[in-house]
Amino acid sequence: MRRGLYTFVAACLLLIAIAAAEPAFAQKQGGILKIPHLDSPASMSIHEESTIAVLGPMMGVFNNLVMFDQHVKQNSLESIVPDLALS
Repeated sequence: MRRGLYTFVAACLLLIAIAAAEPAFAQKQGGILKIPHLDSPASMSIHEESTIAVLGPMMGVFNNLVMFDQHVKQNSLESIVPDLALS
């Protein structure tokens, strides 16, 4: 019984070692990132639209002049931090 258990453990360790020795497949650079979107916004202007359907996808395209630091008290000047430029 014990010999069978040792054989089983040795076989499992051998399979793990073989699987770990195989080369990992890296992702290719470039290409197109496709993300499903559940809504059809009227336009892609973040200044004219105020829904998450526009703001979510377009925040990666446009920078803000300022952002709000989430770790500082909200109603203070210290919560406003630059995003596009430092001065």
